[in-house]
Amino acid sequence: MPIKFTISRNCSRTAARSGTLETFHNRVQTPAFMPVGTQGTVKAITTGELEEMGTGLILGNCYHLFLRPGVEIVARHGGLHRFMNWQGSILTDSGGFQIFSLGGLRKIDDEGVAFTSHIDGSKHFLTPERVTRLQNMLGSDIAMVLDQCPPYPAEREEVEEAVTRSSSWARRCKKAHLNSDQALLAIIQGGAHEDLRRRSARELTEMDFPGYAIGGLSVGEPKDLMYRVLEWTVPELPREKIRYLMGVGSPDALLEGVRHGIDIFDCVLPTRIARNGRVMTSQGYLPIRNSVYSSDLSPLDPECSCQVCKKYSRAYLRHLINSGEILGLRLTTYHNLYYLDRLMRRIRKAIEENSFEGFYKEMSEKLNKMYGGA
Repeated sequence: MPIKFTISRNCSRTAARSGTLETFHNRVQTPAFMPVGTQGTVKAITTGELEEMGTGLILGNCYHLFLRPGVEIVARHGGLHRFMNWQGSILTDSGGFQIFSLGGLRKIDDEGVAFTSHIDGSKHFLTPERVTRLQNMLGSDIAMVLDQCPPYPAEREEVEEAVTRSSSWARRCKKAHLNSDQALLAIIQGGAHEDLRRRSARELTEMDFPGYAIGGLSVGEPKDLMYRVLEWTVPELPREKIRYLMGVGSPDALLEGVRHGIDIFDCVLPTRIARNGRVMTSQGYLPIRNSVYSSDLSPLDPECSCQVCKKYSRAYLRHLINSGEILGLRLTTYHNLYYLDRLMRRIRKAIEENSFEGFYKEMSEKLNKMYGGA
């Protein structure tokens, strides 16, 4: 098997579990958060810095790498790992969400998706088979099927059509998948409809993929609705296989996702807000651009042990960000990713020590108060 997932501990009162995801490149302790490296780089961070903070798994995007620099260029380097000098594991998304976000620039039918590049206006057509083979060439440890992600809100008829098409495309992706060192995961759709979510999960699990992602969430729906979708969907998934919640990265949602039985997450949130001078701390979001920090000599977060908090003051970081210095956004990005990595470590520790229920009660109210609105 190209990946091996082993559960080491189950929470006795919730669906939370800890485990190990083994790929050709390394072992990743779960639950885990994946930094997003859409175009072959996690923005503003080197691969060495990711290794330094303990990151084991990152995400790349087939759609973006297909458009630029071209999958063939990546393949000439020996695959995405060598292209970006990364020793850990990589999951590549098919780009379905990005393609369907193009609106009027794309046209969908049962065969595939025709779209216009947002970069240069060039025309392209991607089928499930082609997307799968492109990811085979990228050489990621985990690839994702091409799916249709409906917007929120959407009419039931549109969501039902997306479920039908996504199941058909998943079957075609599996048949086209040729890289024995790479695992192919399916993506469950169904919008905010319980019956469609359960139907999608059942159809895909019957195809026996090595793992399953829950897609079509974090697209504008309220968080309580997202959690209800998890309540409907996760019980339909095989216990022994990896579960991936796509596009979720706020601290409160990570904690809730783990409680519902999710193993891996990804989101652009920590890196995107960092570039705008917004950092995650033990006291909530800190908008470092604000003038109140102009002479503040304290670290971003007194409870954080990252290199940024050890070495730099809020006043200095504010100066860098407001002066447009590249170092400023690099340091805030490092801190945010470190913050989420340490949060996930604390969650794993609580599960391993059979104290997750108490940890959840202590942290959920605090995190919802600090991060629930984002």
